[in-house]
Amino acid sequence: MTVTVNALVITGFGINCEEEMAAAWQLAGATPRIVHLNEVLNGSVDVHAYQVISLPGGFSFGDDLGSGKVLANKIRFAPLPSGRTLLAEIRSFLDAGGFIIGICNGFQALVKMGLLPGVTDDGQEVTLTTNKSGIFEDRWVHCKVRAGTHTPFLKGIDVIPLPVRHGEGRLLVRDAALRAQIQDQGLDCMAYCTPQGELTGTYPANPNGADLHCAALTDRSGQVLGMMPHPEAFLSLYNHPDWPALRRRDREIDEEGAGLRIFRNLVEHLQALGTRP
Repeated sequence: MTVTVNALVITGFGINCEEEMAAAWQLAGATPRIVHLNEVLNGSVDVHAYQVISLPGGFSFGDDLGSGKVLANKIRFAPLPSGRTLLAEIRSFLDAGGFIIGICNGFQALVKMGLLPGVTDDGQEVTLTTNKSGIFEDRWVHCKVRAGTHTPFLKGIDVIPLPVRHGEGRLLVRDAALRAQIQDQGLDCMAYCTPQGELTGTYPANPNGADLHCAALTDRSGQVLGMMPHPEAFLSLYNHPDWPALRRRDREIDEEGAGLRIFRNLVEHLQALGTRP
């Protein structure tokens, strides 16, 4: 019997990629549900009824105090009817085996609430700030998954083209010691690269000048993934701006978009476990 994977997609307050996120889970074989964050905060929706929580991209609270900061603070401090915070419930959710993915604005929130990279479990350790280019980057890049990455989201992926849509995607790590810990633990799971897979800090292949060329972080458990590029925007080959050229080069090319693999990986992982968290 196939295990049903239930995916919670949180929206509201300026998040605007929830439909694409839900479509990604649907195509990957999960059952998604889009809910407003307030439905979680008022107790109408219980995160423990799901196996994966998704924080989509967008412009939560207009990025007025820095991208993702206000959203992160609501999750950290707003009390649920139980008196616990949503962040406390999310930590319990992770302890029970649940997974979280945050994309773009969702990644920014995960960083600013202290869930990523989670080296010390002592609050916010890194930040995502203004691109070095000083402009909003809305285009396609290439990313390479670091060898030995332990998150099931990225299983079997090497180099992947994905779109970026951000003005504050530059990862900054507070000091050299933390940077070394992130690298030693393999938490910098995806990096910007050339189309040939060579890691780079050079613009425009690296769209924001991130430390460690970092496009995505995972935590020590591999259960939390945050990434700046948008895999939910590459669910079909025909999302790619160069799809006609890709088809001409390979008439047998898979019509599934490469971004869908990230969602399918997690669904297959949970189904293989055979139990719900």
